[in-house]
Amino acid sequence: MLIDTSRIDQAMTYNEYRDLLDRLIKINQTTGNNQSEEMLHYAKMNLQRMQRIEKTTIVPLLQQKIEQIKGKYTFLILTEGWCGDAAQILPILGKLATFNNNIQLLVLLRDENLDIMDAYLTNGGRAIPKIILLETETLKEITNWGPRPKEAQKLVWDMKNEGKSHEEINLQLHTWYAKDKTKTIQAEFIELLEFCN
Repeated sequence: MLIDTSRIDQAMTYNEYRDLLDRLIKINQTTGNNQSEEMLHYAKMNLQRMQRIEKTTIVPLLQQKIEQIKGKYTFLILTEGWCGDAAQILPILGKLATFNNNIQLLVLLRDENLDIMDAYLTNGGRAIPKIILLETETLKEITNWGPRPKEAQKLVWDMKNEGKSHEEINLQLHTWYAKDKTKTIQAEFIELLEFCN
């Protein structure tokens, strides 16, 4: 079993993850194995994105849905600080965990847990964030989600097939996120919560 109690014990809460990102940026570092200027640039932008989403996004329908959950569930997230999709998505999950004590949100760094990541590849790639929904007591997987909303995923695949550059894909993807204002993410998380009793 890849996800066992030792992995859960190693995982961070959302607040611990955010604190780690803040500490690393202060010393010009990010999570993961690649500490290039490009990755540091992404990590800095992502902190700004996360702060904006944390401050401005309200999730009344998600809150209502998650408050009704009676069972105990763990959202285990594989991610890294430089991941732009994670910056758009994790703040929403961070809010969810505050609405119901039965919901636990935990974060594992992808590059430190490649064996788990490799069980959840997207088109053969280690795309993140990957969210694995588990029953807390048994660690049985209920379902998984990621690395991004379906519409955004299609946008990325279409642009890759058209031969667009990495920079152009990122620009269009984050423009999509900005226009969407987390509505699609919230709708897909409401669907995901249907798997919880």
